[in-house]
Amino acid sequence: MSPGRQLGLIWGGVATALVVAAPVGPHLAGALPGCLFRSIVGIPCPACGSTRAALALAGFDFPGAFAVSPLAAAAWVALVAGGVAAGGAALAGVGVPELPARLPVWLRAAVVVAVLANWAYLIWSGA
Repeated sequence: MSPGRQLGLIWGGVATALVVAAPVGPHLAGALPGCLFRSIVGIPCPACGSTRAALALAGFDFPGAFAVSPLAAAAWVALVAGGVAAGGAALAGVGVPELPARLPVWLRAAVVVAVLANWAYLIWSGA
C-alpha cells in the first residue's frame, strides 16, 4: 500500500473518530485545564479558543465557532472535511498527494500572517 493511501486512511479514520466522539466532547471539556499562557501573561495565547471552537462545531454552531477563533474553526473544518475526502479517496484506491519537502516562502509567510491576525483578533475580542 502506498504511503499516500495509508495517510488517506489514517486521516479519514481520525476525521471519523472526531465526528463519532463529538457528542461526548462537551462532557469531557470540563476536565481540561485552562490556558496556562493566559493565566500567566493575561492575554490569550495564539491557540486560545481552539477547544471552544471544536465544541461549537460539534454542536453545529458554525457562527459561534468562527466567532470564538476563526483560524481554529477553519482548521477543524479543514481537518474533518479533508479527512472525509482523503479517506474516501484512499478507499477508492487513490492516495493523498505528498507535500513538498519545503513549502514555498509565500505560503509559509501566509501561514505566519494568518496566525498573527488570528492572535490579534483573539486579543481584540477578549477570547
